[in-house]
Parts: sequence; structure tokens; C-alpha cells
Amino acid sequence: MQLCNLKIIEKVEPVNIEVSREQIKNITSYAKNKILKTRDSIFFEDSLAFPGLINSHDHLDFNLFPQTGNRVYKNYVEWGEDIHVRNKEMIRSVLKIPQQLRTEWGMYKNLLNGITKVVNHGEKLNIRDNFITVFQNNYDLHSIQFEKNWKLKLNNLFTNEQPYVIHVGEGTDRAAHKEIDQLIQWNVFKRKIIGVHGVAMGQDQATVFKALVWCPSSNYFLLNCTAAIDELKTETSILFGTDSTLSANWNLWEHLRLARNTLLLTDEELFHSLTKTPAAIWKQNSTASIAVNQQADIVVANSNNKTGFDAFYSINPEDIQLILRKGEILLFDEAIKNQLAAINLSLSLFSKICINGKVKYVYGDVPGLMNEVLSYYPEAIFPISAL
Repeated sequence: MQLCNLKIIEKVEPVNIEVSREQIKNITSYAKNKILKTRDSIFFEDSLAFPGLINSHDHLDFNLFPQTGNRVYKNYVEWGEDIHVRNKEMIRSVLKIPQQLRTEWGMYKNLLNGITKVVNHGEKLNIRDNFITVFQNNYDLHSIQFEKNWKLKLNNLFTNEQPYVIHVGEGTDRAAHKEIDQLIQWNVFKRKIIGVHGVAMGQDQATVFKALVWCPSSNYFLLNCTAAIDELKTETSILFGTDSTLSANWNLWEHLRLARNTLLLTDEELFHSLTKTPAAIWKQNSTASIAVNQQADIVVANSNNKTGFDAFYSINPEDIQLILRKGEILLFDEAIKNQLAAINLSLSLFSKICINGKVKYVYGDVPGLMNEVLSYYPEAIFPISAL
């Protein structure tokens, strides 16, 4: 299959991307190598291609919650205590939905945003269909305050080289800062730790973390503040995370525009926090870029008449034209349906949905999933509609 006339951030001129099986086989200049329409060629207009994105922090089974908070909080403990009193009935109602259904919707939330790999934080989930890559091989600790026996778990003698992932410093008060010191002090065997949030983290503390996952949308919603990423990036690797819809909007691209507007990372650094940097941290280097011999995890989206990073940061889910994972099509826009039909793509594997007026075809039975969710929780609100 050849994807033709695509912009990529690394090149000025449009390119053709040839995909064979699971890999990118070749990249050529579109202007110099215009391809005649053939069975396996898909042509695009005003479109940008980029690697399938890596979301380094989500709770997949928590994405049917609405954003839940009643004020600005000093730390995550204060937030947790408040919502379990004031929003108790809503939380109880959502948790009646079977975990399998909540998890599957969480995977679709990521896919619809152009995310082909996500790191789930929490208990290991039973995933029936890995249509996106879900990382669950790390040692997950919730947080110092909410993880029972966290000191023993962190210092378990029988762990391997997988990193520990933990919410840490999620607050603006002295307690949030001090818990980071406590974590560092009790890391007796110097485990590799990937922190999440780190709003209260200082540069000296950041030096002992393998990486920090930045979740600005969640931070601003709960705390009206975020981590000093411009300082912390000099001491540790910065990854990007969405968190779940319990504390953040479902639309990744709104998160990215919020992050971009802080100026805490350059455009390139922010882009790399979703691509090259997490690919290295989570040991997925074969998916880090649009390049020959890389795994064919590719997203194509309307560039909205923009170029480079301005095009990338202008995207919304409805702009996504095509998503490949390991060379397999997971989502496509109605505008290229006829071209895909010509390469004998089985439309029976896809369901038809609408995102902000744009018709998409998505792998699996998304309308069926939505109906099952509604049978348990009629108040569920989805950002898409079934067709």
C-alpha cells in the first residue's frame, strides 16, 4: 500500500510512504515520483502524516466518567476525599458498568485521538482485543497516600528491570513536595521510577527519576497549576499523558494546545514527548518516527492549510483521515472509503461513527459497545455518535 502526497514534519516537500506488511518500506518525494493511480495507492490532499502517538498515562477503565471536581484543590488526597463525598452517586453509577466495557471504551478514546500505544496505570486489565498497544508490564503503585504497603512493594527483592510508575507530587502544597522526598528516601535499591504529574517537583528531585509524565490538562483542572516542566526537562525525560476523563477532557489535541501555550516545552520537545522520548523509555524505538524500516504505526490527518508544527497542533479527532497500526487499518475517513474499497478492504470489520459532523469508519463494533454501556448507565455521554 502506498500513501501518496503527504506532508511530514521532518520534510518540506510532500512524500509517498510505502507500507509493506508491518513496516514502512520506502519514502519518496511526491513531486519527483508522482504515482499513477493503482490498486494499492491512496491519495490525500492537504494532509499530514506522523507516527502513531504514545500516551504515557491513562486509566483505561476510568474514561466513562465526566470530569469530576467541585473546586480547586491543594492536592490529590483532598480531591479524592471531596469527590467521594459530593459525587458519590455518580461514581457508584459509572462503576456499575462492567470493567471490560469501560476498558474497551478507554482504548477507543485513545484510538480516536491518533494514539496507537497507551500506558495503563493501575491493576492489570483483561484486554480481549489489542487493537491498540496497551503497556501493562510495569510495576504500578498508585501513590504514597493511596497505595498500601508501597515501601515494601517498591523494595521487593524479586522484581526485574521494569520501571515503577507512581503518581507523585500531585499538589501545590508542602505535603505534595515532601512526599517526593519520602519516595526518594525509601527507594533503597534505586529502582527506576517514572513519576506521574510532579506538580510539586523540584529540579533536585527530578534528577533521580527515569522520566516524568506531564498531564497538564488534568493538573489545571484539579489544581489550577502544572509542573515546572521548563526546569524539570533539564534533569529528566518528559513524557506526555492524558490521564482519564475523570480529570481531563477526552480530546488529546486540546491538551496539546494547552501545553503548547504554556511555552514550557518547545514545539519539537512537546512532539517528542508523544513519540521519540516515550518510545525510548517504554522500549518501542521501532515506532518512533516516519522512517524506512520503522513499524508502520502511522496517522494521517487534515493539516488545515498549515505546515510543520502549526499543522500538527491544529488537529482535532475529526481531522484524522487514516490510522495504521503495524500496517493494519484501524480507522479511516469517509472521504477515502472508495479508494480503500479498491484495495479490497473488508468494510464488515468496521463500524460507522460521526465526530463533529465528520464520518469515520472504526475497527470493531463501536455502536454496539456504546449501546452496552448505555444499558448499564443511561446517563453516559459520548463525544461521538453512531451511524
